[in-house]
Amino acid sequence: MVTGFLAAALAVGLVGVPPAAADGGSPVRVSCPVEMGQATCYGGQDANGAYYSFAVPDDWNGSLVVHAHGGPGLTEGSDPERSPGDLERWSVMVREGYAWAGSAYRRGGYGVRMAAEDTENVRRLFVEEIGRPQRTFVHGQSWGGNVAAKVAEIYGSAHAKPYDGVLLTNGNLAGGSRGYDHRVDLRVVYQYYCGNHPRPTEEQYPLWMGLRATSTMTNSGLRARLQECTGYQSVPGERSDQQQRNLDDILAVTKVPERTLESHLKFATFTFRDIVHSRLDGRNPFSNRSVRYTGSHDDKALNAGVQRFSADPSAVRDLSFDSDITGAVSIPVLTLHAIDDPTVFVEHEAAYRASLEGAHSAEHLVQTFTRESEHSVLSAAEYATSISALSSWVRTGVRPTADSVAAACPAFDADYGTGCFYEPDYVPADYASRVRPRRGAQHWPALSAAEEGVLRCWPGVGIAP
Repeated sequence: MVTGFLAAALAVGLVGVPPAAADGGSPVRVSCPVEMGQATCYGGQDANGAYYSFAVPDDWNGSLVVHAHGGPGLTEGSDPERSPGDLERWSVMVREGYAWAGSAYRRGGYGVRMAAEDTENVRRLFVEEIGRPQRTFVHGQSWGGNVAAKVAEIYGSAHAKPYDGVLLTNGNLAGGSRGYDHRVDLRVVYQYYCGNHPRPTEEQYPLWMGLRATSTMTNSGLRARLQECTGYQSVPGERSDQQQRNLDDILAVTKVPERTLESHLKFATFTFRDIVHSRLDGRNPFSNRSVRYTGSHDDKALNAGVQRFSADPSAVRDLSFDSDITGAVSIPVLTLHAIDDPTVFVEHEAAYRASLEGAHSAEHLVQTFTRESEHSVLSAAEYATSISALSSWVRTGVRPTADSVAAACPAFDADYGTGCFYEPDYVPADYASRVRPRRGAQHWPALSAAEEGVLRCWPGVGIAP
């Protein structure tokens, strides 16, 4: 066990140095982010090959935040830069007196249950190497919100009660089987208008693949095709009439914001390839057979010409078991979501609430919303407010409200000066108002706890680590 973690911190330097600990070895001291304040930081690599980071403030309040990162990244193995980068991004937790532990996961690519297991592993490592905290909270942002929600469902009700509360920020909370339907729609609508992904002269493949397994396309290559078709990188006056019409139709039909059009299309290309070819053995988990597309200048032609396909039921089963929310939580869950999040739409929160209501566990949920327009990072004062409100809920048993959380923020903003943007009266619209529903897929949760229990007993179900 590492000793002396409450002693004076190491000299502060830059983060990002790959941990020196051997695979499965004890963590070693590394430099902390400059803005973190007085703390001691550690890095290492667990027995599964996942790089991880710890941070313990000198004035540790006895609680631990276990962080589940977003993505997923598409590296082959674990990314040694990921956890140090996340620690720097969420150093607010350490500044507020919480210890921090984060895993980079054992590999890149899709796999929510794998990431949840690696998140639980890093918590256990912290206990073994640093010490047992008084309280433990799991935090996830973006895809990490899906991971953290799974941590709460799988491990939160365990006999040892390892987690006391959950913080989900800008979380992808509709699950894998429905959470990417808007990107499925983008993939086919883009191809209908642009016809260059693939080009007619290139080898053809069904669009649910995202990309051929052996394709050598790069991000810059995809960007060039998107620019060619829509002129999205050009000011409006420099686009051709056809480019402007293509762009207008694509955005109107898919409801994807223009500023994140490229990132959504990248996901629908490269991450879909990972899901289909690397995780599902070439099987198709996506469907658009029943979808009617609207909002274009000619909906009849669009619906007649867009590529259609139906999902393989076994692929849907495996993706659903891996990532869909059951809503079966028994510990406090606080969410924070930007209303104008351009990457994970705020309507994911409506899906999450519906999932918990369907599982009769909504009393464990408090949702808060802000009038921000970012996805990756929100106001530091709001993160500080959120973890404080969750901690108080756990300690006192008094459930916060959106109003009480908003009212507490200015005191934290006095230290951070990043602003408080809460909208306590905001209620997100139904998920189906933003993402076109598939036939028979409007009930929540998408996967019940009973169904998950049955699937857990089937060999080979899900996505392999």
